[in-house]
Amino acid sequence: MLKFVKGYLESIEGVSTYPMISLLIFFIFFVVLFWWVLTASKEHIKEMSEMPLESDNQENHIR
Repeated sequence: MLKFVKGYLESIEGVSTYPMISLLIFFIFFVVLFWWVLTASKEHIKEMSEMPLESDNQENHIR
């Protein structure tokens, strides 16, 4: 099975660019994510971390 896939991929012209493009997209995504984590405000992170607890408390008070 693997020989068939390898032979088929070798016949595609320019197939070597796809792994490079996917690696570049992967790298850019994680660099942007890392930058966002470092620059996110502490208030925003605290507010987001408390959201699940707030919704549980609100549902319990309504009932």
